[in-house]
Amino acid sequence: MIARKPARRVPPFEPLFRSPHLQTVLSHYWRRPALERSFPIESRYFRTESDVQVLVESQWPSHDPRGEIVMVHGLEGSSRAGYIASLSGAALRAGFAVQRFNMRTCGGTERLCPTLYHAGLTSDLLSVICQRRHGKPLHLVGFSLGGNVVVKLAGELRESGPDLLAGVCAVSAPLDLAACSRRMSRLDNLIYEWRFVRRMRQRLCATGRYNRAAFSGLRSVAAIDDRITAPSFGFGDASNYYRTQSAMRFLDGLRVPVLLIYSRDDTLVPSQTFDDAAIRGNPWIECLPTDHGGHLGFLGRHPHRFWLDEAIMEWISRTPAS
Repeated sequence: MIARKPARRVPPFEPLFRSPHLQTVLSHYWRRPALERSFPIESRYFRTESDVQVLVESQWPSHDPRGEIVMVHGLEGSSRAGYIASLSGAALRAGFAVQRFNMRTCGGTERLCPTLYHAGLTSDLLSVICQRRHGKPLHLVGFSLGGNVVVKLAGELRESGPDLLAGVCAVSAPLDLAACSRRMSRLDNLIYEWRFVRRMRQRLCATGRYNRAAFSGLRSVAAIDDRITAPSFGFGDASNYYRTQSAMRFLDGLRVPVLLIYSRDDTLVPSQTFDDAAIRGNPWIECLPTDHGGHLGFLGRHPHRFWLDEAIMEWISRTPAS
């Protein structure tokens, strides 16, 4: 069965800022409405392997939910990221239950597993989904690196995908990890990469399995991936890790609707990635590009300040299973 693609009803994106860097940075710090009093957060640890636990933070609407949305954060993020908090509010108001998924070692769980997370690690997310099944339509939403994870998982599931998922949305997703690694290394991304490297060092040291000496000479994400991430999972080097774990290689297995939201001025994810025939020729994929928005930015003019939330929830509300 081919995915249905009705006409889009989301309002056009009118950027508050046209600079991709202002969009990227200010969106990260922009204050979102606090909804914890109306929708308390419930924390639960899921054992996904004999020696691995991950944290999921859940919120429930005031009535029987019409479905569930599992959200997956980006590189060095957590379930408390602003874009997750913002979408959670929109989802709860629309009557959906929210599951904020933390990848292993994230969200303060550094010592709850012996290995790290990586851009293609789907087993933890699949385990949580299977343990949480309630018979309600389930959507996955992944942001940045989390977008690669959710799309890759949907492709891996192939024919069994519709048994678990109603749809998948990925925002600013690095579906071609090697291309994104090359783009990140450019001079205009120096501050972003420095921040990622600093946080990766802190998190890895917090696991108790690494010390600062292990990062000697590692000044880029690619260098950390080459020396630490890739060998830790048996990928050998960063090149093979990127090649084997990019969601782009799994798109032919999709059997559920997928929405890809991206900005043409994203400084971390090359927009040319989304022109690939594997995306454009795939009947399960719908693309929603914007000219501006940066990386996970999408701050719009009033009254559509958090335009991204509107776009995602409009798409979820019209997918067949919801």
